[in-house]
Amino acid sequence: MTRFASRTARNLAGLLAGLGLSAAFAGAAMAQTTLERIKQRGQLICGASQGVAGFSLPDAQGQWRGFDTDLCRALAAAIFNDQEKTKYISLASKDRLTALQSGEIDVLSRTTTWTLGRDAGFGLNFTAINYFDGQGFLVRKSLKLADLRGLNGASICVAQGTTNELNLADFFRNNGMKYEVIAYAGLDETVQAYEAGRCDAYTTDLSQLASNRTKLKVPDDHVLMPEVISKEPLGPWVRQGDDAWFDIVRWTVYAMLNAEELGVTQANVDEMLKSNNPEIKRLLGLDGKFGESLGLTNDWVVRIVKAVGNYGESFDRHLGAKSSLNLPRGPNRLWTQGGLQYAPPVR
Repeated sequence: MTRFASRTARNLAGLLAGLGLSAAFAGAAMAQTTLERIKQRGQLICGASQGVAGFSLPDAQGQWRGFDTDLCRALAAAIFNDQEKTKYISLASKDRLTALQSGEIDVLSRTTTWTLGRDAGFGLNFTAINYFDGQGFLVRKSLKLADLRGLNGASICVAQGTTNELNLADFFRNNGMKYEVIAYAGLDETVQAYEAGRCDAYTTDLSQLASNRTKLKVPDDHVLMPEVISKEPLGPWVRQGDDAWFDIVRWTVYAMLNAEELGVTQANVDEMLKSNNPEIKRLLGLDGKFGESLGLTNDWVVRIVKAVGNYGESFDRHLGAKSSLNLPRGPNRLWTQGGLQYAPPVR
């Protein structure tokens, strides 16, 4: 057994032991890697949201579209050279981690915050930050609130099983304010409760607030408060115990970021294959065998860019200037443009 395989087996055995399962079961589970199971099945199974516009939402034809969905399409393109070889399972916040733990899905790509507790205590691994977010509040314009201090004594709608619940408690406690929490199991229930007037404000990540605001009967009757009360680094998750699959998911995010930084787009990727730039040649598989080291073909990034574009193209299409949300890039700009998005080099 290689050193990598030995480490992976130990990690999985330790996780299963914590669940009361035997080492023999661990050995059987190691018989196939995640990538091998996906190839044998013929499709990638991806955990999606219950419908967050811009991130993951079925279109009029029932096809899942969005920024998070593009990550799944990129993975399918890298593995199969076919972005449609994907299956999406809609998951409530309270169920999403359990679905990944149980093996119901291969990857969780639906607005899930990276925290120490989740990274260390659930048998899961966060792969890479593909969206920097923060928690905010949606309120009715008729309340005429100047700032969040006006919510003292208010009732707040929030979804169960999210970091938003703890952030809410921390914020009100730290500011010596009182509030009533009204928690719901699902996203739609939470939004409907807010619109029905069962609470004074609705809180979640700012990106989701902007998306959910579009679902309200009269969106202009509601306003996003300017304050941000938390850090919410979002990105895809995988199960512990398969480092190779972890690397594939993480480097798919980084491939899209590097493609944007190097100016490789859906429109010019074929032309870029003629480039003499050594960074572009390595990224596109013309120099080195980096794809093979991941268990993929060396043109895996070419497949990704042809399928979904680079990071900026995906952002603009679903969240930015070319979308109905028209969210600013903000901290999700590349590091070369004053943002926080920074990918390690392919070398």
